[in-house]
Amino acid sequence: MEPDPADSNAGSPGPPDRQTLQLLDRHLRTETLIMETEFDPDTYEPRLLHALLDAGQYPETVVAARIDIRWFTTGDFSFHYIETNQDNSRWECRWDRHPNPHNARLHFHQPPTAVEATDLSLSSRHPLDVYSTVLDAIEGRIKSLWEN
Repeated sequence: MEPDPADSNAGSPGPPDRQTLQLLDRHLRTETLIMETEFDPDTYEPRLLHALLDAGQYPETVVAARIDIRWFTTGDFSFHYIETNQDNSRWECRWDRHPNPHNARLHFHQPPTAVEATDLSLSSRHPLDVYSTVLDAIEGRIKSLWEN
């Protein structure tokens, strides 16, 4: 049986998927946790979607938080969550699906540095399901910050 090229770790993630980035942008704009979104380099040819989170929903030690989102026509993606603290230190993690030499194509870079990666299993790789998984995890992170 031939391996599925979509699950291969060889090659490029492909070109950015503008329609999916725009879909994610529309949904992010409805979230109370999100202050603003911005495409990089622009709305017409987006390669990256930045979502700035409302720092007012975090304890005062967190001064900024954002999600950097990439989605590719191959179905590969990256959701990179970054918190910046008062002392300029960062807490970050990343949900990824892309060719790489370190793990399965679908993997998670663990906090607090997003360096260590583990294989990841998702029930669905639909963009809105991945988005929901990430937002749920971020909401859980915020809750744990307030509890500590």
